[in-house]
Amino acid sequence: MQKQAAVKIDHQIGKTDAPMPPEEKKQHTDQSGFQPYQPKHRKPGTGCVYQINDHLWEGKYSPVGADGKRISQNVYAKTKEECEEKLAVMIEEVKQEIAAEKDKLKAANQ
Repeated sequence: MQKQAAVKIDHQIGKTDAPMPPEEKKQHTDQSGFQPYQPKHRKPGTGCVYQINDHLWEGKYSPVGADGKRISQNVYAKTKEECEEKLAVMIEEVKQEIAAEKDKLKAANQ
């Protein structure tokens, strides 16, 4: 497409008689071995997962509690997938606990 555009510009500006290049068809590549790019940072609020050694993974989540202080929560597992699952469950539980604490503080202040 770029080559054809360059030839059209040459025809208009340079008044040349260059032949138009043939269109090239793109060949589809085999994407069976496609691996998506894993960014270095995860989305906020999803915790993080570290490999401690060859058979132990750690999931960490550090939300801000109802009192404004950061709370660190950890889970451990033998595989990354298992650690991701445990981390997701733990995040939901911690969020519910924080919401309950905020409700208690709000009721006590009223």
